[in-house]
Amino acid sequence: MNFFDKLKEYKKTLAEIENSVYGNKQDYLEIYERNLELEKEIAARTQELNIANKRMLTLQHIWEMMNSSRPLESVLETIVNSLQGELGYLHSTILRKQTDEKGDFMTVIAEADNSVIKRVNSIIQIPMQMRRLNYFEDGFYAKSLNEKKIVTVKDIAEALRGIIPDLPEDVFKKVMGGMRSKLLIVIPLYTRNKPFGLFCVFSSRDELAESETDFLTIFAQQIEMAITIADLFQAVREQAITDGLTGLYNRRYFEEYISKEVTRSLRQNQPFSVIGIDLDFLKKINDEHGHAYGDLAIKTVADVLKTNARSIDVAARMGGEEFNILLPGIDSKGALTAAERIRKAIEGRELDSIGHITASIGVATFLEHSDNLEDLLELTDQAMYMSKRRGRNRVTVAKPVSETSWQEVAVNTFLDILSKHNVPIENNLLDDLTSRLANVKEQQSETPKETLYSVADMLTKTYNPLHETGVVKSKVLLASSLAKRFDLPKEEVDKLKIAVLLYDIGNLMLPKEILQKAAPLTDDERRHIQEHPIIAARDILKPISYIQDIIPIVEHHHENWDGSGYPGKISKDEIPITSQIILIVDAYFALTEHRPYRAKLSPVEALIEIKKDTGKKWSEALVQEFVTLIGHDLN
Repeated sequence: MNFFDKLKEYKKTLAEIENSVYGNKQDYLEIYERNLELEKEIAARTQELNIANKRMLTLQHIWEMMNSSRPLESVLETIVNSLQGELGYLHSTILRKQTDEKGDFMTVIAEADNSVIKRVNSIIQIPMQMRRLNYFEDGFYAKSLNEKKIVTVKDIAEALRGIIPDLPEDVFKKVMGGMRSKLLIVIPLYTRNKPFGLFCVFSSRDELAESETDFLTIFAQQIEMAITIADLFQAVREQAITDGLTGLYNRRYFEEYISKEVTRSLRQNQPFSVIGIDLDFLKKINDEHGHAYGDLAIKTVADVLKTNARSIDVAARMGGEEFNILLPGIDSKGALTAAERIRKAIEGRELDSIGHITASIGVATFLEHSDNLEDLLELTDQAMYMSKRRGRNRVTVAKPVSETSWQEVAVNTFLDILSKHNVPIENNLLDDLTSRLANVKEQQSETPKETLYSVADMLTKTYNPLHETGVVKSKVLLASSLAKRFDLPKEEVDKLKIAVLLYDIGNLMLPKEILQKAAPLTDDERRHIQEHPIIAARDILKPISYIQDIIPIVEHHHENWDGSGYPGKISKDEIPITSQIILIVDAYFALTEHRPYRAKLSPVEALIEIKKDTGKKWSEALVQEFVTLIGHDLN
């Protein structure tokens, strides 16, 4: 091969090498470009994952808050701040659509706490949360809510001008001069398929991405759930503390609130007053016109209390036709004025078919008439029933607790029984009970009634181990409430309270094996148990001279309305009304307590059993009043 041939061969080889190198270069360039694209895609996906993670954490944060006990306003404020802080939106707010006599409008119920809103509020002077914002049916806010879809608005000036049209032009220009938002996103909010308002988000981006739409929709759903849950909690709370017929607070709430008021009153040495109101002749209204008119009369009294109460006063329906109103910081003079105003307002109402209604009212003041809550409420009741006995439709102010009260009589009676009579109880218990009662008598104890209840509970437990502590107090309160429904004077109610403490004391003298027997009693055993009223009345109480008027109540507390009871087999009105009250109260608590021979019944089941014996064990009137009283407490 000559030189030229070899040169050609070299050129050919060189060309092949060049082609190969160029081809590899192209491959390398393509790989490099593909790597760049992959890196960009990975970065984009990573950013999307980061955003998705932030969104997930935000939603999780909302869910945790919704399951807390925080108020709705606090939850919503945290929600809008979470959206802004974690996801980069400039500002967010929640508007509620409302309606009044002037028409539809919106209010801000939550807004993010940031420089944007601070700047706007400083310029417009009256903050957004304090303004009545316009709501037009042809505006985009209404469009979003009516069509249940997200609406975006790029003209932020139009959005602001639409809700505050009366904003001065110079103020409006200042607001818009520093506005960085490019897009307003309006998301409708519904709760239980009813329009609630709008969730508004201000974004620095001028377009709404599809992924944002999905997220904000889910976010809005969480807000709706938070509002729904809060509404349900509020509804349940209101049901728990309010009376269904009148909308006033119920007895349970009143008792809790007044206990707190006692603490405040003692700390600040400031009085408060209680006004007790009892609607006159409710039974007559029910009998002559029907219970619907009776309910109308009750609601009318409630309306008067709502109209005449201050914002800090607490008005409650205590049961049946009885109401209480608590007046913080008011002495007896001020309470008398308020009570008289309420009385006149009730009398001034004229109802269809019924005509004018009236109420008997009592007033008592804490730190003036008593510094003991239970005594104060009792004095209020006594004053109220004094108004009723004096002719109704009047106001009576309570008198301070007298020096000699039913508690003192009861304390002396227990001391007399324990120290002078052969009651078979253990020495340790005897010494303990005597010591407690002696402390009350020497005024070393500030709670004589609680001591009496405790002593009676402990004595009952000696022959009935299943007896529940606190039941004696419940019996006394229930019996006295029932007595007041029959307009018994204070003296009779006081005797009844003492009798409730003592009526079963004869059981201390009976064999425990009979009292605690699980099997059916023999006739002899039953006759033995039926002797306990006589034992209590004649053997234990008769030697105590100052309680002779209590003995008939105790002796006849097992007499039945139809004459089938014991020990005297008397019937109907021959039986003292106080004895009848003890019989039905005792039966109710016996039915709702465990016994060796049966399980306890629920309150409703116990009332059913009591109704079965109407006309036999107790009168229809007694059953009616008792069921009404218990039934209201159950509600």
